[in-house]
Amino acid sequence: MERLQKVIANSGFCSRRKAEEYITKGKVYVNNKQIKELGTKVSYEDEIIVDNMVLTSKEEKEYYLLYKPERVISSVKDEKERTTVIDFVPSKGRIYPVGRLDYNTTGLLILTNDGELANILMHPKKNIEKTYLAKVNGIITPEEFMKIKKGIIIEGRKVTPTYVKIKKINKEANTSSILLTITEGRNHIIKKILKEINHEVIKLKRESIAFLTLEGLKPGEVRRLTIKEVKRLYALK
Repeated sequence: MERLQKVIANSGFCSRRKAEEYITKGKVYVNNKQIKELGTKVSYEDEIIVDNMVLTSKEEKEYYLLYKPERVISSVKDEKERTTVIDFVPSKGRIYPVGRLDYNTTGLLILTNDGELANILMHPKKNIEKTYLAKVNGIITPEEFMKIKKGIIIEGRKVTPTYVKIKKINKEANTSSILLTITEGRNHIIKKILKEINHEVIKLKRESIAFLTLEGLKPGEVRRLTIKEVKRLYALK
């Protein structure tokens, strides 16, 4: 027997926090009985309906690491029938991306049907480090570099990278490449940081999430996470 919200999260339907919302709002039924009490114990054999959808709670957990290419949507499906990250995953399960990367942003993306792990990785209080390599217009000056390093106010909240390094300066092309490690999860946060020092992002790539990197992968390639890697991700909890 497991707590109802955990079973829902483990099914890949949503995060545990979202599952708790569904329960308290009366949108969860177990064996045709409405459940509104958090912590209710259920079996994986019980019929569970969440928001009018029957869960397949015995679904085997799958974990993938994708090197997302450019011009790919970080979604399960796209109304315009563009390529999505799901198209690269060799699975017939209900896999979904953990977080997202912009259409033209490349790099590391985790995909899974494990709602509990997804919640750990996306929770803002976990302070999980993500490293990005950005190529920008213009030459980043020492003063601008220090401004980033000390922290920049974005939409009323200060963002202080845990690591910053200038990777390359190309005076002929008038471009700079900079590496930033942050624990922030706000949309377009890297672009907003660099915009504050008047540099437009030309290319953006996520190099790593926590200890996971793109080592051995080319754009469009995917691999399964090992059991050891999954356990290390859970340890971030």
